[in-house]
Amino acid sequence: MKTILTAKNIFKSFGSLKVLSNINLSINVGEIVSIVGPSGAGKTTLLEILSTLSKPDNSKRNTLIVDSKDVTRLNNNELAKLRNQDLGFIFQSHKLLPEFNAIENVMLPSLLSGLSKEDSKRKSLDLLFDLGIGKKYDHYPNELSGGEQQRVAIARALINNPKIIFADEPSGNLDTKNADMLHQLFFKLRSKTNQTFIIVTHNQKLADMTDRKIELLDGNILKNEF
Repeated sequence: MKTILTAKNIFKSFGSLKVLSNINLSINVGEIVSIVGPSGAGKTTLLEILSTLSKPDNSKRNTLIVDSKDVTRLNNNELAKLRNQDLGFIFQSHKLLPEFNAIENVMLPSLLSGLSKEDSKRKSLDLLFDLGIGKKYDHYPNELSGGEQQRVAIARALINNPKIIFADEPSGNLDTKNADMLHQLFFKLRSKTNQTFIIVTHNQKLADMTDRKIELLDGNILKNEF
């Protein structure tokens, strides 16, 4: 299988607090990988580094290769372009902009990448219908349920056809029914697009469904199991 992400010699400290210690891992195209472990294990910090939202400690030895690019060597403009075009982000709190309705929230990344407003609107609406929320395209976030808001956030993450989707506790604020629907959705999307998903989760049911579990403990990889 083709590797899409490789991290080597990744360390991260905040002052005297060591959060990650010599992380080495690789992830293949089309894999759905969960990152698990107790609170404080370094899961979110690792996800932020893998997704380029945070930088590892400076070292000549560390590398982070995303789709053949060593992101530790990219400048800010190059990183911004990579994030917008090749990476998608789903957060627990969905982070929708309250002043925009559903379709406007979804459209934003594609407009920033240069897609025309007409094409962006068409593509966004298609995504919302694919995710079962197309009829509420003109609803504002406060008019949507938690599960509906998360689906809008997923559509926004998918609008630019990212190669990797990073998700941080994506079902953490959802009830069991909506969480199960969301988890199934990830696998349907992978089957349709062969996109790669890297998911931080405390949800054991979701973790057991994934192709591989990477278990962290005290900033170290304890297990890396298929």
